[in-house]
Amino acid sequence: MDKLGPTIFAGVLVLAIFALIWLGWRNRQRRQADTLPLPEVPELSEPALSVQGQYVATTTEGDWLDRIAVHSLGLRTRAILSIHREGILLERSGAPDLFIAKEHYEGVRLESGMAGKFVEKDGLLVLSWRLGEQVLDTGFRTRKAADRSILLTGLQEAPTQEFNSFNSTEKDG
Repeated sequence: MDKLGPTIFAGVLVLAIFALIWLGWRNRQRRQADTLPLPEVPELSEPALSVQGQYVATTTEGDWLDRIAVHSLGLRTRAILSIHREGILLERSGAPDLFIAKEHYEGVRLESGMAGKFVEKDGLLVLSWRLGEQVLDTGFRTRKAADRSILLTGLQEAPTQEFNSFNSTEKDG
């Protein structure tokens, strides 16, 4: 009986913390309600390169803490990133696929972290792209470290070449 009071207090405290987290996420979604919907995934050519990994999150360009909460862009999921002639496709597990048309793709860089995911130096690929007038950063971490340099090269060459000009390789993870 001596432990009933502290146990109830701890339970109420945990519920209050989860309620505050939920309210914060809901308020972030309200603030970002003007974010355009994701583009539909068009019919795509065969991928020039496909790599398994983890979709980390999408944030406002240059602000790795400003996670985009709408359209499931803030949810971390397993994903397959593939480069096609038409653009870049992130097939996300448990969330809508994210298609970045080649004309909206701005480039890629390496980072050590974003939006709650921190890894070794240059362990995260960050793709910059436009959704309407808004410029966003999307993080992707390859499952295998060796795939990171292959994918980085493909993504760096993508804006200057046809997306299908790479050696056609499928990475099974």
